[in-house]
Amino acid sequence: MSRTSTARLAPGDTAPALQLPAIDGRTFDVASLAGRPYLLSFFRFASCPFCNLRVHELVQRFSELGGRASIVAVFDSPLENLQRHAQRHAAPFPILADETGGAYRAYAIERSLSGTLMGMTRRAPTLLRAMARGYVPTSLKGSFITMPADFLIDEAGVVQTAYYGRDEGDHLAFDVAVRFSRGERIAQDALAATGGVR
Repeated sequence: MSRTSTARLAPGDTAPALQLPAIDGRTFDVASLAGRPYLLSFFRFASCPFCNLRVHELVQRFSELGGRASIVAVFDSPLENLQRHAQRHAAPFPILADETGGAYRAYAIERSLSGTLMGMTRRAPTLLRAMARGYVPTSLKGSFITMPADFLIDEAGVVQTAYYGRDEGDHLAFDVAVRFSRGERIAQDALAATGGVR
């Protein structure tokens, strides 16, 4: 798997600063979440079927966080393209565009052709379900081989969980984020089999 020059983040690391344009046209600064835990999710390009199906899940299940935690979603995409594909979600959390890849580098988000191909093969039924919902990859603006990643970050801005997807549809199970929002500490080694958009 190809990696950036930065090492992967691990529990106990301070979450890097993040300030990016949101689909509502404003600049979002993650520092505004100080004192509140959140799930930070990195996605692929804006029209990625797996990504849009996952955002749909996050929107549908957001209330399960009970107002105790938030979500921040980041896409490997120019803002105008992200607005075109993500506004339909009407998400109750910020969806951000990282056209230059600065946040992806800071969080050591990986790129992998084999992970992309593996996701297409292993998750073909999910891919077809996503496309049937209208999440069709009509424009490729951003890297096709970006892998997803999820981070659970506590009230002090410290990474509690770092989950790097093994393929293009592999995300931290949302149930883990719900448990985190309730104050549970999640053992990093217990995450190996949790991921994936189903």
